[in-house]
Amino acid sequence: METAEIRRRWLRFFESKGHTVVPSAPLLYDDPNLLFVNAGMVPFKPYFLGQETPPWNRATSVQKCVRTADIDEVGKTSRHGTFFQMNGNFSFGDYFKAGAIEYAWELLTTSQQAGGYGLDPDKLWVTVFENDDEAAEMWVELTGISRERVVRRGMADNYWSMGVPGPCGPCSEIYVDRGPEYGPDGGPTVDEDRFMEIWNLVFMQSERGPGQSKDDFPILGDLPRQNIDTGLGLERLASILQGVDNMYEIDEVYPVLEKAAEMAGKSYGVTGGQTAESSHPDDVRLRVVADHVRSGLMLIGDGVTPGNEGRGYVLRRMLRRAVRSMRLLGVEGPSLPELLPVSLDRMSRSYPELKRDWDRISDIAYSEEEAFRRTLAAGTTILDVAVNRTKSSGGKTLAGAEAFALHDTYGFPIDLTLEMAAEQGLQVDEQGFRTLMAEQRNRAKADARAKKSGHTDTHVYREIADTIGGAVDFLGYSQVESDARVAGLLINGESRSRAREGDEIELVLDRTPFYAESGGQLADHGVIELGGALVRIEDVQKPISNLSVHRGIVLSGELGVGEQANARVDVDRRRSVSRAHTATHILHQSLRDALSSTATQAGSENAPGRLRFDFSWSSPVSAETFSEIEAHINDVVLSDQPVSADVMDKATALESGALAMFGEKYGDQVRVVSIGDGSWSKEFCGGTHALSVGQLGVVKLLSESSIGSGVRRVEALVGADAYRHLARESAVVSQLTQVVKGRPEELPERIAGILARLKDAEREINAMRSAQVLAGAGELLGRAAQIEGVQVLAHDTAAEVGGDDLRRLALDLRARLGEERPCVVALTSVAKGRPVIIVATNAAAREQGVKAGALVKVAAATLGGGGGGKDDVAQGGGTDVTKTTEALAAVTQSVRQAVAGR
Repeated sequence: METAEIRRRWLRFFESKGHTVVPSAPLLYDDPNLLFVNAGMVPFKPYFLGQETPPWNRATSVQKCVRTADIDEVGKTSRHGTFFQMNGNFSFGDYFKAGAIEYAWELLTTSQQAGGYGLDPDKLWVTVFENDDEAAEMWVELTGISRERVVRRGMADNYWSMGVPGPCGPCSEIYVDRGPEYGPDGGPTVDEDRFMEIWNLVFMQSERGPGQSKDDFPILGDLPRQNIDTGLGLERLASILQGVDNMYEIDEVYPVLEKAAEMAGKSYGVTGGQTAESSHPDDVRLRVVADHVRSGLMLIGDGVTPGNEGRGYVLRRMLRRAVRSMRLLGVEGPSLPELLPVSLDRMSRSYPELKRDWDRISDIAYSEEEAFRRTLAAGTTILDVAVNRTKSSGGKTLAGAEAFALHDTYGFPIDLTLEMAAEQGLQVDEQGFRTLMAEQRNRAKADARAKKSGHTDTHVYREIADTIGGAVDFLGYSQVESDARVAGLLINGESRSRAREGDEIELVLDRTPFYAESGGQLADHGVIELGGALVRIEDVQKPISNLSVHRGIVLSGELGVGEQANARVDVDRRRSVSRAHTATHILHQSLRDALSSTATQAGSENAPGRLRFDFSWSSPVSAETFSEIEAHINDVVLSDQPVSADVMDKATALESGALAMFGEKYGDQVRVVSIGDGSWSKEFCGGTHALSVGQLGVVKLLSESSIGSGVRRVEALVGADAYRHLARESAVVSQLTQVVKGRPEELPERIAGILARLKDAEREINAMRSAQVLAGAGELLGRAAQIEGVQVLAHDTAAEVGGDDLRRLALDLRARLGEERPCVVALTSVAKGRPVIIVATNAAAREQGVKAGALVKVAAATLGGGGGGKDDVAQGGGTDVTKTTEALAAVTQSVRQAVAGR
């Protein structure tokens, strides 16, 4: 039975049992604690935690999941994988243990001809929590399973919680006996290779407190209502129903492995077994390729793009591990163009949207491989030099600074550095690398999530939401002012009944015209007036779904919960932000028209009069194309087409051609914004917009640049801000035309000519200066002093001499002093306002232990800088131009000490 059919039967079965089929959430689900969805119940967490009221009593899903904790183990065994699918059925205060057990047994044991999975009941075993007598009896009474195949286990195995205080409960796991060829008899407690777990039924009935470990926490009491959360591993069941040993051999994975083996001229499983103890390195690499290609396909499909942080880094790491594994298998050419279409063919049977988005997915993946091939070429050479340098010095550990430089400068992932260094017998100072990475992150912009949540316990917001029926009524699409009631008030994250002048507060109204920041659009500003109090609103966020929280300061008076208020949006700001948001839609479609339909949105920010738009694209947009896009945008603005919004169900919106943004969470009903009749631009969007595109006035594109592999960024101005920018540019052009005495269209040529003449003049000046410096060499020879038998010529040129000229002079003087007697030449100068020092030694001096590199370091330290070089000639510099004489004195003293110490 194909994996796609197993999936279809699951959803069909539970739908027939009154469950609502809930589509899989995107892998990059909006949860601050997760990189990706890693379990089937993640999208349902707010319902289990009581943060939101579930819209149904029963639900079922097949959830896409990615787990990366064991990514380094992928391929080494046949168990570890990153992407997987979790089938789940859920009850929110509806059926409980009996229902969950009956449904599971029925679906597993009903014949395939009748729509079930057709497993032999005599091959099934179940485990229950050691104290859960109720579940143990239900299994026997409701299914007829023999008591010998109902096994009791402790909290570590059969008690579930989220790992934090909250709901918890005992669970029952269902195992399949795969036969004696997989291990000894005796049930799951004896051998979990032979007895494979496929399904876990969690009976969520209690509330737990804080604890020290997975099985060490107090049970505080019963939940108000009992819930069911189950998870069946789709890949595991597929391996059982398809009669194969493991997930790598099922129909959704093996074709990629098979294709990789064909490309490499390898035979999977022939040179060794497929266990951790016997796997041949080639088999490990083939499994890495099969897993990571599929995971990469699914992650890109859900809107992840390769990058150097967070989710993007995980994707980049997977794609690069797959590519490098193919190279280690002997495939030098591009691999993903051969492998990714194979995975697409299998996965699109369950996820047809992958085919619709194939152009974008393949473009991102192939661009990442090409970039990595360039990285390998450059980084491998640098790494080899670092490794050889470490070995030659007798070291066994590559410095963390070396690993960081490879990562920061060449994009070389740390895991790749670890692997390649280990292949050459070296460890890596990983802690040193992590420290440098942490320092870099600390210098970067702080995470915006702190702003959105304010670090307040969301339970406080949930309590407020309950008082108004769970959601704030948003009036902002049609109103910019409204009356409302104060439903909640927080100060420093704590619920309060009153606030007074000067307090920084969070205010929740039962209805509001204020737009809360979302979808890239910044929040409204304005004022809320109530009684004798006035509050200035500076931000609006949604810490939980459908709850707008107004953040601001009490300018005057006092206010309290329950009072009536008047909320007024800053209309000028709202209109300016709305114009920017509408311009974003026009820019998005214009980029798709000019480049390709794969140039899709990857992020945005709509601010007053300004927008920032990120899109998926692998190469710079030419200046000519960029200008054409800007012209097209303004042609659209001149057309003054109306902007309209319609609310419809999600399926209808997609069928109408509306674009949905990757990673966004949409409900059953969605808002679709159209420009004109929608045939040109139609997108899912909850933001506010201009009434017509003519209200934008003018759009000025400022820049286009890269912000990461496969992602570009456009910044632009809209309306009055764009006009003011153009006016300033016009004034500058006018001034330049007067200076160069030419027409505006002649400016590029005139300025280029002036710059060319300046460069010629600089070259002539440098040549003259160099000649003057060298001409004075003969005069300087007489200034050499005898220090312990060494000729030392230490001289400050007291002139603006560049490093190259100073080096030529030092080498010329060293040559004139000859090779018969030891000599040292040390010269200082100033270049571009900073001190420079050059030290040169001859062979006779070096034989006495006088080396240029060591002398330069001493001098550069005096100058407040650093330097280095070889034993015969070295260069350094610093920041203090007043210390050149001291630096030369330090060189002379170091020569004396070096010779005296021999």
